[in-house]
Amino acid sequence: MAYVTSKAEYEPDVMEDARRREQRPPRFYKIIEANRWKKADLIRQCAQILAILIRERPHVIVTTGAAPGFFALLLGKILRSRTIWIDSIANAEEMSLSGQKAKSFADLWLTQWEHLSGGSGGGASPDRDKPDYKGAVL
Repeated sequence: MAYVTSKAEYEPDVMEDARRREQRPPRFYKIIEANRWKKADLIRQCAQILAILIRERPHVIVTTGAAPGFFALLLGKILRSRTIWIDSIANAEEMSLSGQKAKSFADLWLTQWEHLSGGSGGGASPDRDKPDYKGAVL
């Protein structure tokens, strides 16, 4: 298992969780922080994610969003990984911009807010322009 984040301070928690579960420590990658207003950083971030995906060759990619998650989904799809997008719990009123774009590349496209979903939560959304709802992560 591997974790990719722009927040290095998450590493101790990830490693402690693995230790508590008596699991092998996962690989942990820290990437550059970027957003749509920092175009050069977005390019660097995308390159970092591509390098990680080539090294790891994941069977499944699960992300909760933002630009790094979108890049991981897009590049993962090209590399034939299964992809799962879970839109951030912070987006309670509408899908995030990355979440809206992710629907084209996600094998499973989810929201954590039932009122943003296209269905009842019991199966595939009848409205394919809206994500499925299976419950909240937090």
